[in-house]
Formats: sequence, C-alpha cells, structure tokens
Amino acid sequence: MVATSPRLEHEVKDLALATLGRQRIEWAGREMPVLKQIRDRFAKEKPFAGIKISACCHVTTETAHLAIALKAGGADALLIASNPLSTQDDVAASLVVDYGIPVFAIKGEDDATYHRHVQIALDHRPNIIIDDGCDVVATLIQQRPHQIADLYGTTEETTTGIVRLQAMLKDGVLTFPAINVNDADTKHFFDNRYGTGQSTLDGIIRATNVLLAGKTVVVAGYGWCGKGTAMRARGLGANVIVTEIDPIKAIEAVMDGFRVLPMAEAAPLGDLFITVTGNKHVIRGEHFDVMKDGAMVCNSGHFDIEIDLKTLASKANEIKEVRPFTQEYKLNNGKSVVVLGEGRLVNLAAAEGHPSAVMDMSFANQAMGAEYLVKNKGKLQPGIHSIPAEVDKEIARLKLQAMGIVIDTLTDEQIEYINSWTSGT
Repeated sequence: MVATSPRLEHEVKDLALATLGRQRIEWAGREMPVLKQIRDRFAKEKPFAGIKISACCHVTTETAHLAIALKAGGADALLIASNPLSTQDDVAASLVVDYGIPVFAIKGEDDATYHRHVQIALDHRPNIIIDDGCDVVATLIQQRPHQIADLYGTTEETTTGIVRLQAMLKDGVLTFPAINVNDADTKHFFDNRYGTGQSTLDGIIRATNVLLAGKTVVVAGYGWCGKGTAMRARGLGANVIVTEIDPIKAIEAVMDGFRVLPMAEAAPLGDLFITVTGNKHVIRGEHFDVMKDGAMVCNSGHFDIEIDLKTLASKANEIKEVRPFTQEYKLNNGKSVVVLGEGRLVNLAAAEGHPSAVMDMSFANQAMGAEYLVKNKGKLQPGIHSIPAEVDKEIARLKLQAMGIVIDTLTDEQIEYINSWTSGT
C-alpha cells in the first residue's frame, strides 16, 4: 500500500501495523542503553539541525532507534531498506505514524522497487548518507555526480560496503569523506562476530527446524562474520568445516580447531552451507553437482550473489517452497538442494537480525560517525576515514557503564612507566 500525506511521503506495507511496531521498538530499546544516552545528548545539542540525512539500512527495531536518535538531533532524516527481505513492516509503519520519519521499505519488495527507493533517498538531497552495502553512494557517483556538492560525507557499516568504497578510492571517484564504521572495534568485534553468529543460526533454525548437532556445517569465509558463525555452529554440536582464500585466516581457523578444505572438497561432505564472504558465486555449479541429497545452502554475507542461484535453477526441473523462506530445488541428477531465504541474508529474511544489545554499539558508531562528519565539515580529506579511537572507546565505556561493569584505571606510576623509554625492566 502506498500512502501519502501533505506533510510526509512514505511507502510502507500497512500503516495499521504501527501499534505492533511501536511495541517492538520499545522492547528493543531495553537492550540499547548506549544509543539512548547518545539520543538524549543529541536532543539537547541538536548537532544535525538543518542537516538532511538519507539512511539505507535494514529496517528493523534496532534501526528504528538510530533513526529516532538522528531526528532527536535535529536531522531531516529519511530511511530506505538496504535489503528487500530484511524489512519489518510493522516497524516501518510505526516510524511513519508514531515518529514522523519518512520510510520507503516493504518486506519482499522487488528489485525495481528497491532501486526506486534508492532514487528517492537521493531525491532527498542528503548532506549525509548512512549506507549499508554502498548502493546509495554508488548510485550517487554513477548517476547524480552533481549532488556530491551537497554531501558532507557518508558512513558505511558493512565489510562489503568498505570493499566497494576502497574500489571507488582506487578508481579516483571517491571525492568526499567516508567514515569506516565497520572496522571500529566496538562494531566488528561484536556485530560481525557475536551478532552474525547468533542471528545466522537463529534464522536457519526458524526456517528449517533442523537439529544442528551432528550435522556437518560448511562455513565459507573466516572473517569476523565467519568466525562468529563457525563458533556458534560448533557450540550447537555441529562438525564445522571452513573454506577460505586467505592463508592467514585459514591458518587461524585451523588453530581455532576447525577443519579447513577447498569448497570442492567440502561440497560432498556438508549438510548445511553458510556463505559469509561478501564475494560472488562462492557456491556454484560444480559444487551443487556433488552435494548430498537435501543439502541446505544459505547466505549471511551481504548481497544475494554468494550462491549462484541462476545456475542452480538451470540444473533444476522443479522448484517449490517447502516451508516459509525455504525452497527445494529438485535437480536433474535426482538429488535436491534446499535454499534458505532466497539466498539473501538468512538472519534477516527468516529471523529478526542481530540482537538489540549488539546493534546498540553498531548504531552508536553510525550516529557518532554522522556527528563526526558534521563537526569536521570541510576539514576531512576525500577518502576513507576510521572512527576516531576516542569515539570507539567512549562507546565501549558507555556500554560497560550500562552493564554495571567497572574496570581498572592506571596509577600515576603505571602511566609514567608506559610512557617512558628510560625505565627498564
């Protein structure tokens, strides 16, 4: 349903879902004390007064708190979905009805609708882009270079998005500052590892209701997302195989106690395959050919290209939905392969994404990164910038404070010792 009003445009599934959405947003807020403290400060200081922000994120209860914090800080904020299957329609409705934030997101929207929403985000003439996968920034550079003059910069919170920004920088087209939120310690240590680890297995179990204990789980990629996924799968009793292309990450996986194989050797062994690489066609035709009958494949990386679904479809004589977000491809060789979440992010397609306590720190980084762009307008060189260490530590300090955890501080003697080169052992 497309609804409009004289003062607010939006495109959500059903505004009548707002009451449920508000309840769920409030529940998530119980686990997001850091962002609440930031929002309260923003409400007093109004760092975004007169600033237009377009955010492209997964529209979830946690993202709602980021959007609310930005608006509290005075921003003219607009939100679109970064993934067609991750939108929580009740949350989208509540943001429009209860918080007056324009949202353009419908769970299951087709690619044409998604790309139209990207254009709407740019029609907003943003000064700051908060991106998840870099689609809005890429579209800006390719199709609307004249709007770059409006831009203070962008913040990016995914590994895939950072890789794309690095490619833009190499090609000389990144002519504005980009804040690398993904590599903040309070982001990737927790979001990528603990968030992806738990929510991926949650999505798989909700979609299939299979027992993972005793299963052979193949995790493609041993970055922070892969580490978390492998850790949680092993914790549920699975036998975990890791595939990698990076020798350092591969040896780390071995030393962490996992079996490391090429995908070609892992393919006949796995009961469940999880891609977390951010790359294209990690699981492809020759792998499908040798998989067990009934092998399940899913993705928790980013875009729906890690599994070569077009080739899989070409090998199938029948495709049918056997459970919500669970499709069985009956292959010409007599076996079947089961795809979860249409190859999109299984933790968001079939579940609710990361726990609120994890996203509290991730979105605190996004909020603080956006504020950093405003405070340093005209001072930052074009290119990719890290979240300042003091900001990262402040977020960690706020999280510890909210958890009631106290840590040690250095004595004067210790400070003197670690700052001196003349003091020996």
